[in-house]
Amino acid sequence: MSQTAVADAERTSRGPDGRRVTPIGTAQPRADAVVCRLLCVPTGGPQAGERAAQRLFGSSMILSAARCLLSYVVFPVLTPVFGAAAGVGPAIGIPIGVLALVFDVRGMRRFWLARHRLRWPITLVYLAVIGLVATLLTGDIATLAS
Repeated sequence: MSQTAVADAERTSRGPDGRRVTPIGTAQPRADAVVCRLLCVPTGGPQAGERAAQRLFGSSMILSAARCLLSYVVFPVLTPVFGAAAGVGPAIGIPIGVLALVFDVRGMRRFWLARHRLRWPITLVYLAVIGLVATLLTGDIATLAS
């Protein structure tokens, strides 16, 4: 066996499902290295479980959806119907928005730790949700500031 083949075999290991996985930090595209650095994903070492990543993805998407539901349905439509206080939306929306952003970043990081095969498409979904929640959060902060 050539030295190159031995080096490649040493860099490649088997994941929890038995398929071959190249550890992050070895022979990876430049974009992967940049995202790993941004998300503080360590190079090498054991990888996280894919099920945990998928579970966290579901939780963060539910939290972000709840934030949008509260902002667009409950507070503007239902609270006036029931005579609730009108300015309560931003006061509740800000903490929920911050929590949603934290879960989104944690979820994205978990997919990268797991070296999930769909980490790039999931990252794009997370970035879109983060953009929407950040826009809502900015609006809530502006409403409270005025």
